[in-house]
Amino acid sequence: MEGSATMTVREVLYMYSIAREAYERFISVGGNPEQAQNAVALLVWLDQGTISAIHHVPGLDTGAVAIVAEEANAVLECLRYPVPVLPPIPLISTLCLQGGVYIEPGFFAFHQDLVVRGVAHFLDGAGKLVFNDRLNVLLRRYETGLVGNPPELMAPYSPLPVVVPEDCRSMFITFSKDMHLHREEIFDYFREKWGDCVVRVLMEKTTGGNMPMYGRIIFKTEAVVKLVLNGERLVKISIDHREMWMRKYIPRPTNAVA
Repeated sequence: MEGSATMTVREVLYMYSIAREAYERFISVGGNPEQAQNAVALLVWLDQGTISAIHHVPGLDTGAVAIVAEEANAVLECLRYPVPVLPPIPLISTLCLQGGVYIEPGFFAFHQDLVVRGVAHFLDGAGKLVFNDRLNVLLRRYETGLVGNPPELMAPYSPLPVVVPEDCRSMFITFSKDMHLHREEIFDYFREKWGDCVVRVLMEKTTGGNMPMYGRIIFKTEAVVKLVLNGERLVKISIDHREMWMRKYIPRPTNAVA
């Protein structure tokens, strides 16, 4: 399911209508919006060849929808661990099996760089339309004849991700006392697990031989930040048995000059 540069926004929304339905089902069972988006993106990435697990989600009962969302998010959360040990995903495996392919948890751990790249690609591309509530309300109004051809829906769609400011794709990191990390260790950790996803790592400037206690990671896309957090405000990652706490970077407001 890949968009073309010649498609309109409306056509992309139609192409991913199942993804939108799945997202609304995940939200309806009390899902965190960001976790729901990540779960849908994972299922969209899985939607290759004969695998079409996401197409079954709109028709599942409420309990089953909640289980699918829980399994998908468990997969995504485990991918940030040093050694991913994924929990069983019986329902997702069953849905995939209906397409003739058996997917076990180890598949995601073995292909974690491909998973992250594929999920991030959707979140940074068509996902920005699929998860845009205003566009989807506009589409429904168009379908019911309440509006004509809205320019926003008829606009051409470009699959190229929009470059966002560094602040929007950055994470603030802190270390415990005597458990600091070097920037190279942080860079290598993400590169080895998730591929070429980090632009650079900035560390606190210190004096007198003191080790930095905080820093900032700038990722290549905003979607990687969303995947690291997966709906949480603060997450912990262990690198070589040393803990690093991560949250979304919020720049300090600049003081107005009178």
